[in-house]
Amino acid sequence: MRDLILAMVKPLVDYPDHVEVETEEGASTITYKLSVHSEDMGKVIGKQGRVAKSIRTVVYAAAGSKQQKKIFLEIVE
Repeated sequence: MRDLILAMVKPLVDYPDHVEVETEEGASTITYKLSVHSEDMGKVIGKQGRVAKSIRTVVYAAAGSKQQKKIFLEIVE
C-alpha cells in the first residue's frame, strides 16, 4: 500500500525526494501518514481537497478488500 501511495503522489509534487509515508498499525486500524515538502502541500491537497479525496478513494478501494482493518490516510506537515 505504501508503494501505491508513493506512486500516486510523487508525480504530483516538485520535491519527490521529500515524500514519505509512515505506517501506524493498531488493533483494528492501519494509518498511513503522508508527509511532503511544505511547498507541495497545496498540490497534494488540491482545490477544495479534491486531489486528497481522490488519493484516499484509491487507497481505500485497493486496501478494503485485502485488509480486515480500517484504513486511514492522513496528510501531515
